[in-house]
Amino acid sequence: MDMEIKRRNPLLRKYGIAVAAAIILAAGVAWAISASRVSTGTASKDNIIIAEATAGEFNDFIRLTGKVETGTVVQVSALETGIVEKKWVEEGEMVHAGDIILTLHNPHLRQQILDSESQLAEKQNMLRDTEIAMEKERLQVKQDMLAARVELNRKKRLAEQQRTLYDENLTSREEYLKAREDYELARENFDLLQNRLRQDSLYRGVQLAMMRESLHNMQENFALVRSRADNLNIRATHSGQLGSLTAELGQSIASGQQVGQINILDRYKLAVSVDEHYIDRVSPGLHGTARRGDHEFGVSVKKVYPEVSDGRFRADMVIDGDGPDNLRVGQTYPVDLTLSDPSEAVMVPRGQFFQSTGGKWIYVVEPDGRSARRREIRTGRQNPRNYEITEGLMAGERVIVSSYANFDEADKIIIK
Repeated sequence: MDMEIKRRNPLLRKYGIAVAAAIILAAGVAWAISASRVSTGTASKDNIIIAEATAGEFNDFIRLTGKVETGTVVQVSALETGIVEKKWVEEGEMVHAGDIILTLHNPHLRQQILDSESQLAEKQNMLRDTEIAMEKERLQVKQDMLAARVELNRKKRLAEQQRTLYDENLTSREEYLKAREDYELARENFDLLQNRLRQDSLYRGVQLAMMRESLHNMQENFALVRSRADNLNIRATHSGQLGSLTAELGQSIASGQQVGQINILDRYKLAVSVDEHYIDRVSPGLHGTARRGDHEFGVSVKKVYPEVSDGRFRADMVIDGDGPDNLRVGQTYPVDLTLSDPSEAVMVPRGQFFQSTGGKWIYVVEPDGRSARRREIRTGRQNPRNYEITEGLMAGERVIVSSYANFDEADKIIIK
C-alpha cells in the first residue's frame, strides 16, 4: 500500500542553515570572550630557568653557619678600682693561672695602706708601753711585798718576845699590846699587798688580752688592705687563651668591671643562628655535619637558647669525636643540620619563584615547551637544594623556577 509522503515545513528548510550558522558564530564569540579573560605574559628562554620535578629521597636538613667558640669561657674582672698603668699581655696570647694581665694605679688605696700601716705601728707601740708600765707596777708591788714580809716577820718576833716577857711579868701590858697590834697591822698590810698583786695580775691579763686582740684585728685589717694593693694586679685565674681584652693604657677601670675573658682550649663548640621558622624542630640531640675544605666532622646540638632576636634564635653544637687539628676560636664552618630521617617525595629545585608565590603556585611548562600555565600546588619541607611538593605536581613535569617578578601573576606565559 502506498504511503503519502508529506513535504517538510518550507520555512525550516529555508532558515535552518542560517540558525546553525548563528549558533556556531555565537559559540565562537563566547570562546573569544572567555579566552580574552585569561591574562598572558611572555618570557624569553634565555631569561628563565626551567627545571624538572623529580621523585626521590628527600633529605630534611638546613644549612647553617657555625662559629667556633670555646666550651668554657672565664671572665676576667677587676677587683679594685684604678687606672690602667701597664698591660703585660695582649689579646690572643696564652696565659697561665696567676699571670699578671693588667696593673692598675690607685693613689687613694696607696694612701689607705700607709694610714693603716701607721695605725698598726702606733697600736704596737701603745701595747708595748702598756706592757712595760704593767711590768714595772708588778715589780713594784712585789718589792713592796718583800718589804712587808720582812716587816711582818720582825713584828711577829717582837710580839712573841713581848708575850713571853708579859707572861713572866717582865714587861708592861701596854708594851705587850702595842707589839701585838703592830704585828696584826703588819700581817694585814702583807695580806693587802698579796691580794693587790693577785688582782693586778688578773687585771693585767684581761687588759693585755684585749689589747692583743685589738692588735690582731688591726694586723688582719692591714693584711687585707695590703692584699687589696695586690689586687691592683689583675691576674689570670685559669690557663688558656686571653680574649676580648678591652682595657687600654690610662683607662679608668671600676671594681667588678669585666676587662677580658680566658678561653679554655680543652673543648670547642659551634655557635649557630637559626631562623625562628625552625624553633619547634631544633632540639638537643639532633646531628649534623660540618665542613671545611675537604674535611668533614660530625656535630650535634647541645643547647638551644629560648630567646628569639630579629627573627632568629641561637643554639650551641658540640663536636662528635675528633675535630680538625687547626680549630681556632672565631673560625666559621658551614653546617648541615638534619631535622628528620630521609623520605620519598616529589621535589623541585630551589629557585626565586618561591619568593613570589610563597610555594602556593607555580608555572608548569606545556609538553611542547612553547608556553607555561599557572597551577596551584602545596609545598612541604625544604632544604638548601629542593622544595618538597605534596600536591599539584607529578614527577617528570617541567616548571619555571626562576623569578616571577616580571610575569605579574599572569595565568599563561608564552615562551619565545
